[in-house]
Amino acid sequence: MLSVCSYAPYVAMSVFAGAICDRWNKKVTMLVCDSFAAACTLAVLLLLRANRLEIWHLYCLNALNGLMNTIQQPASDVAATILTPREHYQKTSAMRSFSSSVVNMLTPAAATAVMALAGIEAVIAFDLMTFATAFVSLLLFVKIPDAVKSVEKRETVLKAARNAIGYLLRNRGILDIILFLAAINFTASIYNAAFPAMLLSRQGGGEAALGIVNTATGLALIAGSVIASILPEPKSRVRVICNTLLLSMSTENFFLAFGRSTPVWCVGAILGWTVIPIMNANMDVLLRGSIPLEMQARVFSARNTLQFFTIPVGYFLGGYLVDDVFEPFMAGEQGFLSAVFGSSKGSGAALLFCVIAFSGVATCLLFRRDRHIWELERK
Repeated sequence: MLSVCSYAPYVAMSVFAGAICDRWNKKVTMLVCDSFAAACTLAVLLLLRANRLEIWHLYCLNALNGLMNTIQQPASDVAATILTPREHYQKTSAMRSFSSSVVNMLTPAAATAVMALAGIEAVIAFDLMTFATAFVSLLLFVKIPDAVKSVEKRETVLKAARNAIGYLLRNRGILDIILFLAAINFTASIYNAAFPAMLLSRQGGGEAALGIVNTATGLALIAGSVIASILPEPKSRVRVICNTLLLSMSTENFFLAFGRSTPVWCVGAILGWTVIPIMNANMDVLLRGSIPLEMQARVFSARNTLQFFTIPVGYFLGGYLVDDVFEPFMAGEQGFLSAVFGSSKGSGAALLFCVIAFSGVATCLLFRRDRHIWELERK
């Protein structure tokens, strides 16, 4: 629910955020959005100290943070395009992925350590300190040229959103590759919902197994980011995107479905996640090189709505399928499927991973045949 509350406003409002972002200074936009996020963290601290913090407060604060991210993300994306020479798009995207991977891997360990030593208030204080560091760095040391013409004042937010959708409809290659990622995100969000449930309950799993596989995933993302930063420019970025996603979909989910031990699951995580930063870097270069700079904020915002609306749907569906469909089904199964996946707790989630593995592979093969996507290579 916390994840859904973060994604829902992001998905619902992103299509309008680009027009707002185009009207505002990119640097100021990012500073204001980060400050609002810090204010939400401060609100958690005050509610905690007053002994009034409820779970619904966190739902609301996550929704507000998601709303701010809706505006901040296109501003950040356009700023990256302005600041980066075209020949360095791939390296820059790879290093941004490296930064994100390091943060995602180290944050849980750091938060757990700080909380164990000094409590939740120290975690919040640390969060506010990192905000202050980022705020001052952006304010004083980063100069973002105003290289994009402002949106025409007569153009309303709704008209700007229609223009962005119209641009995508006229450029089917960009639209179709966004829909490709939306379909992959749907499969991936079902995976994210089912993954902890399976590893915590599966025979041979448990909390230690979950932690080890998550660590392997983090290391794989870091390694993939480094590889993406040193790889030469490929002859076909579309081919790289299709092949890396096909490799990811056809390995990890099958290893999770049929594996019965932590080392096997770790191998699947490494195979599945190492190629994702490579895919992201090539996708980033392809979109930045295909979309005119003056349209990027609006088109990237529309992309965020189309590409990520499947994530909250997948989270809901993944939890439902594990708890109410696959686990009850496997509990009473005594035939071939029980011999392959077992009949104890977690076997239903394993069967679900097998299903989404085939679904992911089918998605990759279907979009690989889309001629509009391949036409992006000629732009």
